[in-house]
Amino acid sequence: MKEIKIPELAESITEGTIAEWLVKKGDKIEKGAPVVELETDKVNVEVNADHAGVIVEIVAQEGDDVEVGDVIAKVDENGEAGGDVTEEPKAEEKEAPKEEKKEAPKKEEKQQEAKEDNKQDVIASPAARKRARELNIDLSTVSPRDPLGRIRPEDVEAASKGGSDKKAEKPAKQETPKKAEKTEFDKPVERVKMTRRRQTIANRLVEVQHEAAMLTTFNEVDMTAVMNLRSQRKENFIKKHDVKLGFMSFFTKAVVGALKEFPLLNAEIQGNELVLKKFYDIGIAVSTDDGLVVPVVRDADRLDFAGIEREIGNLGVKAKDKQLTMQDLQGGTFTITNGGTFGSMLSTPILNAPQVGILGMHNIQKRPMVMPDDSIEVRPMMYLALSYDHRIVDGKEAVQFLVRIKQLLEDPYDLLLEG
Repeated sequence: MKEIKIPELAESITEGTIAEWLVKKGDKIEKGAPVVELETDKVNVEVNADHAGVIVEIVAQEGDDVEVGDVIAKVDENGEAGGDVTEEPKAEEKEAPKEEKKEAPKKEEKQQEAKEDNKQDVIASPAARKRARELNIDLSTVSPRDPLGRIRPEDVEAASKGGSDKKAEKPAKQETPKKAEKTEFDKPVERVKMTRRRQTIANRLVEVQHEAAMLTTFNEVDMTAVMNLRSQRKENFIKKHDVKLGFMSFFTKAVVGALKEFPLLNAEIQGNELVLKKFYDIGIAVSTDDGLVVPVVRDADRLDFAGIEREIGNLGVKAKDKQLTMQDLQGGTFTITNGGTFGSMLSTPILNAPQVGILGMHNIQKRPMVMPDDSIEVRPMMYLALSYDHRIVDGKEAVQFLVRIKQLLEDPYDLLLEG
């Protein structure tokens, strides 16, 4: 008898939550095959089998918290597929005559097992299986677009939007929200367990508020030059590089330029020392269904505009498909977050510890502006917010840093030539 244990995941990850079993008791597995999807603080990872054989026992159930080294299942290397699944019902059949009322639940259990069998026969990514559970979609009714037949999250989304009438029936335990809990005010509420990732986000945000002396300074930038430059270059840019010229590459380039002039914004505190980083790994905050994640564009100073746009696009797709790896998320020297995509006019971004600076972008709004010659023109304006750790960054330096970003964006031609 062999055991499947939670392996070493990454230096900073020691525990997780069982998100979904990809196999069930009685299944035959090959060595190295994925058997369970584990939700960690940052990403979902698949745990693979160390041994070939038959799953004879599943120790940890979906939703259970587990740590590195915990046994989550047992494998019989000499077992036969399905052998152990049929033994337990026989024992139940012997006790059945004592209570005739138990026969109906048995039929329901068999029907449910049949549905589970069909689901396991479907080839689907862990992210697709998770999304199917969230939308209550039977994977056997989803048509994959992948030529190899593998179902992906977008296939599940398409099935949901198509109003398929073949949705899987919810297990009885999921009907509990109908029985709403009563509060002391006799009002209905529903309790939903926070995901591990949401708990981690909550804890880290509170820690930053307690540990860092966080302040925010604001400014505004006239986006006329950037928008004109994009309009002039966008067609040739996409023909040449096969990627669109977006706003994020301008902001990333401007941030890198400002960080080189104000290196304390690209540092972190370790004990009683300042670590001044001589590289520029820029985190780009991305909103997902499971919360905010910050994949990192490595060595942004060495990338041209096309390279930055391509890397941000790739990371965005991976985040949407829940395919980000620990390598994609670790590190980062400074973060950019764009609340403007959701219509935010002004906000105070929270530091992404141990970083000491984060730039917040916001919605572009046309506003009347007084020009140098006292004339008034309607200009596309964006508010910028820089949150910083006042323990090592003085207010003067933070303001000058943000002003420098404003200058680079309002005269972006040098940035494009450099990139």
